[in-house]
Amino acid sequence: MSLSANSMLVNISLSVWSGRKLDRAVSEEVDAQKDTKTRAGNYNKNLFAGVDELERVRRVSGFIRNWHKENTLPWSDGGERLLPMKNFLDYKKRLSQYEQEFNDAVQNFCVRYADLVSAQAFRMGALFKRDEYPTMDDIAHKFELRYTFSPVPEVHDFRVETSEEVLQELETQYAKTYEDRHKKLAQDLWLRLHDSLKHLADRLSDGGDGEHRIFRDSLVTNAVDLCSLLTKLNVTNDPTLESARKQLEAAVCNLDPKDLRSSPDARKEIKSQVDDILKKFSF
Repeated sequence: MSLSANSMLVNISLSVWSGRKLDRAVSEEVDAQKDTKTRAGNYNKNLFAGVDELERVRRVSGFIRNWHKENTLPWSDGGERLLPMKNFLDYKKRLSQYEQEFNDAVQNFCVRYADLVSAQAFRMGALFKRDEYPTMDDIAHKFELRYTFSPVPEVHDFRVETSEEVLQELETQYAKTYEDRHKKLAQDLWLRLHDSLKHLADRLSDGGDGEHRIFRDSLVTNAVDLCSLLTKLNVTNDPTLESARKQLEAAVCNLDPKDLRSSPDARKEIKSQVDDILKKFSF
């Protein structure tokens, strides 16, 4: 089955105002104090230092970017990523939720914007300059979340009026690009699986002093989540990847992190299984 039949492309564009401003006067002042003979550095002010409302917008946008990358596959340098149809419904549902969370955070910041700017006049002291802050009319336009879904083009999708020779050249060129992207998809999935296995093997190893390494519950839950996600992202239906995934799933699906912490034998057994998977498959 071709990628155009079981996948689509999705592009997310997130704009978040940095809230930072270069202060040339302070930069020059520091250079003068240090007796530099040239501009040795720049002083960039955080106009809303200590303001939770803007920091929340940044946190939400950062989470969305990471979540989007985790639930899609690499495709083009232009920002488009491959979204398997097996993951579409869950992806679209969660994206709508995260979009609402982003918009709520932006609205909360904008509603309080005037009061926050006034508060910064006190917090920033001599560094405060009112003209460095956008107006109330402009601030809302500093934030935006947009996304588009589009079909995956096939090799023969060129619909241009040109000579047969040129058309053949274009199709040949895209066929090579298409093949390279196929390989990149597979590499991305194998890398995710490899990183998870290596992290498990490392954290389940006993330290040199005989004590086990400290780990969070997420060591196990992240591996379980990856096993579930790989069933949706394996668009090339790679049987070897699926075999490795199943073996990892069998090793971690019923694990209790508390049992691993309290039982050296349990850690040793799971680490042995993980090591076997790493040895068995060519990563």
